[in-house]
Amino acid sequence: MPRRRSPIGAIASAETTAEFAEQLSSYSNFTAAEVKALFPKKADKEELLTLLKIVKNATDENDRKAKLIANIDKVASAVGKITMKAVAV
Repeated sequence: MPRRRSPIGAIASAETTAEFAEQLSSYSNFTAAEVKALFPKKADKEELLTLLKIVKNATDENDRKAKLIANIDKVASAVGKITMKAVAV
């Protein structure tokens, strides 16, 4: 039986999604609406956060590349979405 979402749960989820999009847009050239469109699901957001942590926490360019290569299976979709958006602009 599928879970039914309560009205309060739906409001909380929408607020969390909006807050995530606003926060992420402040760190990138994407608007909050673009973030929501590119990363609509929780799994998408988690993958994007993994990618951002790798990029932000790498100490230098070589470290960043090594960490991205080691974790490409965890961030490939986010990289692809960002790249396609950048190419389309």
